[in-house]
Amino acid sequence: MQTVVLAAGAGTRMRPLTDSIPKPMLPVAGQPLVAHTIERAVAAGASRIILVIGYESDQVRTYFGNSYDGVPIEYTVQPEQRGTADAVRVASQALADEPFVVLNGDALYDIPALQKLYQNGPAVGSYRVSNPSSYGVLQTDGNRVTGVVEKPIDPPSNLINTGAYVFPAETRDRLDVGVSERGELELTDVLQAVCDAHTVTAVPFERWLDVGRPWELLSANEWLSESLVSEQAGTVHSDATISGSVVVADGATIKSGVTIEGPAYIGSGATIGPNAYIRGSTYICSNAKVGHAVEVKNSILFEGATVGHLSYIGDSLIGKQTNFGAGTTVGNLRHDGEPIKLTVKGKRVSTGRRKMGVVCGDEVKTGINTSLNPGVILSSESFTTPGEVVTHDR
Repeated sequence: MQTVVLAAGAGTRMRPLTDSIPKPMLPVAGQPLVAHTIERAVAAGASRIILVIGYESDQVRTYFGNSYDGVPIEYTVQPEQRGTADAVRVASQALADEPFVVLNGDALYDIPALQKLYQNGPAVGSYRVSNPSSYGVLQTDGNRVTGVVEKPIDPPSNLINTGAYVFPAETRDRLDVGVSERGELELTDVLQAVCDAHTVTAVPFERWLDVGRPWELLSANEWLSESLVSEQAGTVHSDATISGSVVVADGATIKSGVTIEGPAYIGSGATIGPNAYIRGSTYICSNAKVGHAVEVKNSILFEGATVGHLSYIGDSLIGKQTNFGAGTTVGNLRHDGEPIKLTVKGKRVSTGRRKMGVVCGDEVKTGINTSLNPGVILSSESFTTPGEVVTHDR
């Protein structure tokens, strides 16, 4: 089935990670986030992909080209991000006169449920959460969806909209909607119109993740790392110890004395060690370097990032070309055991995570023996001085 994947957004809630990378292209378990979404769509029955692109669109085109796993990919450009209904309206020019699927390129869906969605259109994916007032809440009559309420103060249920839809062909004529209270053209208004005219089925998802904030990128990496299949295409020293599901990509180098406890993915051109320790759901991206006696736990080191010797990185996101000086230590746990907070669009927000380290933009530099407190965000190109203790964002 023809499938529209929305991948035009700038990802402002992910800043500074998205200063130079569109949110759907953020690295997760060996691929960009949107590649995992497309992979699941293909497994569920997508026969053709229409990718809606906008912010830093050339990165998306360069990565995917004209196909993914044999499924053709076409591109439509949303020059101004005016909302999801506008994104689908832009894509509609490439749609054939037949039913179509819409998926968010920054969300993950479990494959069995996604397959059911493809087979039961018109349909919308549903998921039960403990905090429905933060989402679009579905109104249902049995399995039939009768409407959707955006972020209600008093939610009618805990069943939310996952942003996965199967629309009838005629929906292309329903995409001109008014501006919402948030100032956007919302696809939920289109869904409401389709619910009024058709029987729309709520398809429950067992697993679903909306990846909109930095800690959710860590959660996505944890989920996707569960299915890694061990492969050692790179160079692994005979004195290294590797256990669990670990991918060592072609061109990667694992030096002597290194211990890797999977799941972990070591990208092409990356160098680990000597005597380094990699554990948890960790992704060391291409051309990144982890030096002597460095420990990296449950983190993502973006392309070209370097962590000098005698350093510790835990539950963190380290941007492109960042250079951590020797002895840099990341704190990832509060003494009082409370969930760690991060700043999102100027407000401190609970991550819901007991352990969370730091978020670094591109080309950050730390002086030797820098200490970074839990929940600190370092802006792109920022730096610290030797021995500095960083307690606040900069």
